[in-house]
Amino acid sequence: MSIQIFGLPVSRGVAIGRAVLIASSRVDVPHVFIDPSLIDEEIVRLLTARDVVADEFETLKHDLPPDAPAELAALLDVHQMLLQDEALIGAAADWIRQRHYNAEWAVSAQLEVLARQFDEMEDAYIRERKADLEQVVERLLRSLSRGLPSAVPDPSRAGARDFGGDEPLVLVAGDIAPADMLSFKRSVFTGFVTDVGGKTSHTAIVARSMDIPAVVGARQASHLIRQDDCIIIDGDAGLVIVDPSPIVLEEYRFRQRQSELERGRLARLRHTPAVTLDGERVELLANIEMPEDGPVALEAGAVGVGLFRSEFLFMNRGGDLPDEEEQYEAYRSAVDAMKGLPVTIRTVDIGADKPLEGLSSSELRHESVLNPALGLRAIRWSLSEPSMFRRQLRALLRAAVHGPVKILIPMLASQNEIRQTMENIAHVRRQLTESGKPFGDVQLGAMIEVPAAALTLPMFLRYFDFVSIGTNDLIQYTLAIDRADEAVAHLYDPWHPAVLHLISTTIAQARAAGRGVSVCGEMAGDPAFTELLLAMGLRSFSMHPSQIASVKQRVLRADTRRLAPLVDAVIQSEEPEVTCGELFASLGTPQHADRLARAQQLPTFHQAQ
Repeated sequence: MSIQIFGLPVSRGVAIGRAVLIASSRVDVPHVFIDPSLIDEEIVRLLTARDVVADEFETLKHDLPPDAPAELAALLDVHQMLLQDEALIGAAADWIRQRHYNAEWAVSAQLEVLARQFDEMEDAYIRERKADLEQVVERLLRSLSRGLPSAVPDPSRAGARDFGGDEPLVLVAGDIAPADMLSFKRSVFTGFVTDVGGKTSHTAIVARSMDIPAVVGARQASHLIRQDDCIIIDGDAGLVIVDPSPIVLEEYRFRQRQSELERGRLARLRHTPAVTLDGERVELLANIEMPEDGPVALEAGAVGVGLFRSEFLFMNRGGDLPDEEEQYEAYRSAVDAMKGLPVTIRTVDIGADKPLEGLSSSELRHESVLNPALGLRAIRWSLSEPSMFRRQLRALLRAAVHGPVKILIPMLASQNEIRQTMENIAHVRRQLTESGKPFGDVQLGAMIEVPAAALTLPMFLRYFDFVSIGTNDLIQYTLAIDRADEAVAHLYDPWHPAVLHLISTTIAQARAAGRGVSVCGEMAGDPAFTELLLAMGLRSFSMHPSQIASVKQRVLRADTRRLAPLVDAVIQSEEPEVTCGELFASLGTPQHADRLARAQQLPTFHQAQ
């Protein structure tokens, strides 16, 4: 029977495929697609781990004291039986053969299947055996973690059909860690569904960067969907359909074909200069996570990198932070890849939804539990770890020898933080000079993502060459909501008058002072905001490469002379989205009329539920 699950639409389009569930586990499970040539080797890992655990059970049973209750020996026998059952090990081996999962992933996937079978048992005693199964699997996963690691494939050489079999796959999870998202970024998944998250959660951002449909905040999706279920992800409506009827399936396949045609049409704009109808040149830059994303940005028509999120060099490393040479090579690689175009690199921004494992700072770990969005993150952490911060700054300055580099400092809020940042930069310049290492000139920029920074912008403009508005955090801090929390995700509102006022005044003040200003948050890549941001005077947008063509289409159709007079009315309105739609519709173009229709609907998360 078909079921529908509602969540938040965060990446548009339609995905149809078989569900791949990432089950929650008390043991951290790596999720890796194994090269087909290594399948037999991975199955040997699985069987070896099983034999190790079987020996552990036998040893435990042998070492039981004579006066031990008979139930203990019986329990060990039950665990041994579960361990040897083909429904666990044999089926896990099938996951490895058919989907090319690594052994840990295969075991956790099969646990999810078996656990649901136990839950459906009518006999209460049998249902309780699920706890025994979970204990066996936990021991098996720990045994796998102590053995040889899986052979990790090179995703840059892997085609979409090299891993996971031939059928399209969609990923379903309670949540997806940033480290997993990074490894999944070039994998076979054609869509994502998560129980938690908001429109600017990390899962949503990466899904948009991959240009694949995604629905987050779908509450019980990972419990309602089973491994291998056929599901449809409607990224436009925030809808997940499980086991759709043939008629519904065909309708969505038609929509998929239409989307592909539209992408093809937009792709023709790739190398067209972004110039408005009245001759205003607009800079469309790319947001990237890793150096190898550079060619993708160029292919999409980006004229530079407006945001290189350097924190991804620090993640998924077990706390082993990159040294200066490793960072220098990574930044140099990004600069070389952009072939002389400017590259803006943000200093490490960890914390909140991007935790860093294995940190020495106990305070960071403490804050991440209490309130990660307001804790020791971004520049606050960098200033608390000066040796790490200076190591990164040295690498950045050295990379500037190879091409135009801009350094962007995240989450600045006060003059004291600005002064400490400048002192650290001056210190590393002296170090490089004394050591004889060449370094280049860089422009320095500040992220405007804390309301305090936007409200004291003239002070920032005295110190920095440019500012970049991080709308994701600026919205959450202005509205006092956690943007990654699905319980309040419906309150995340980029159209809020306070948000638009802060953005508009920041753009106006920066332009008046002769400083560069860009928007690098998700609003920059959302075509619904393109004309409004142009009307505010913005001429530099930075977004995921997949979003450039859609925004460029809006730029090419815009006339900033007609748009600019409308800004004040939108900002002063109590319902800016509706007002914006009405005013832009008065200009007579179809896309403005479409926006008015969407604005008047104003769907909310609760309505969707």
